[in-house]
Amino acid sequence: MSSIFVLTGAPGVGKSTVVSKVVMRLKSRGVIVGGCLSFERRAKGQRVGFAIRDLTTESEGELAGTAGTLGPRVGKYRVNLKDLASVGAKGLLAAAAGSELIVVDEVGPMELVSPDFRRAVAACIACGKPILAVVHERMQDDLLEDLKSRSSFSSTVTLENRDSLPDDLTPKLLTALAEVKKT
Repeated sequence: MSSIFVLTGAPGVGKSTVVSKVVMRLKSRGVIVGGCLSFERRAKGQRVGFAIRDLTTESEGELAGTAGTLGPRVGKYRVNLKDLASVGAKGLLAAAAGSELIVVDEVGPMELVSPDFRRAVAACIACGKPILAVVHERMQDDLLEDLKSRSSFSSTVTLENRDSLPDDLTPKLLTALAEVKKT
């Protein structure tokens, strides 16, 4: 059974920052980390959308934005299905094939409107490699429930613990990765 580490928390609390710090620490120890990270795009102090980055190739695309007119609407944003597939889903599938740790940031309402992204997350779960995933706090979805039910570690990121979580998570992930190498 794979080791799945799940982080959740309120929007803007620092979930992606925690994941980024853990990724940097693991990469500095020689761990091959793949998958995708998402981050805010801001203009004039306002959030105008989100970008997605493939951790292996460093390619970036638009996850969602306020300016577009195409793509499914999630809140005030339009989801860019093309970039979500070509950067996010492609990065996840590449990680399932060639990385030691798969990062999925985030599995939430925007990402789940993409059939390609959903299939890629399912493929990551099925491959059995350790996963570090950020999941939406309150959303109900079969794929989210599958991730949560298989998790060996789960934590809600808060203002109080977000600075210490990378220190807590990094050794746990290194242990999980060492266990995989033994088998």
